[in-house]
Amino acid sequence: MSKKKRPLILVTNDDGVSAPGISCLTDIMREIGDVLVVAPDKPQSGMGHAITVSQPLRLQRIHTHGNYRKYTCSGTPVDCVKLAINKIICGKPDLLVAGINHGSNSSINIIYSGTMSAAMEGAIEGIPSIGFSLLDYESDANFKPSEPYIKKIAENVLKYGLSEGVCLNVNIPKENGDKIKGVKICRQAKANWDDDYVENYDPHKRPYYWLTGVFANQDEGTDTDEWALKHNYISVVPAHFDFTDHQMISLIKKWKLNA
Repeated sequence: MSKKKRPLILVTNDDGVSAPGISCLTDIMREIGDVLVVAPDKPQSGMGHAITVSQPLRLQRIHTHGNYRKYTCSGTPVDCVKLAINKIICGKPDLLVAGINHGSNSSINIIYSGTMSAAMEGAIEGIPSIGFSLLDYESDANFKPSEPYIKKIAENVLKYGLSEGVCLNVNIPKENGDKIKGVKICRQAKANWDDDYVENYDPHKRPYYWLTGVFANQDEGTDTDEWALKHNYISVVPAHFDFTDHQMISLIKKWKLNA
């Protein structure tokens, strides 16, 4: 009797191939299937859906052992996904997972996140995709409490699939004495960053600016990712790359737009 074929799982991130988060995610995925890691050779946080078009990309294989392969890529997280599909797999994996990101990608952060853009690129390609993030920016972040949940979520996506064009944005609270209570399926909270730029001067007396800001949650709903995380639940938000406001189409059609 032949053994059931193990699924092929593509793993990437935006913190770079050496980040502890991707090592943890890789170990979890190796329990489920055959793993291909293609990740940036340096941190690429905040790159969003950027792709490299003005310079060549380089891939380097740094590990091969049985059904586990690891590559570094000189580009962005989305570059990693595109190269994996087009030049390494020459096809599509059964699952794409990105992370585990060091820091939140809840609410509006999904727009800026390289981790979630990698997952979104997977959705664009028709691959069931998940982005995982832990609300801890430290290099020694404790991923252990989240591991059973990450495995269970990935197994369910492999079993049931996702709707066309949809990926999952999964955010995990940092344990501060209280254990994770479970998982909540949520909507994205309405929030934004109140940006500020600290101005300073280099040794040549030229000004430079360093982005800072405060995250402002404007949503009091109890069905949001921000509410779930605040109350020590893992938030799972189904996200779609179609930015169309379908309700607005009928309103704009009433405008007098033709000359």
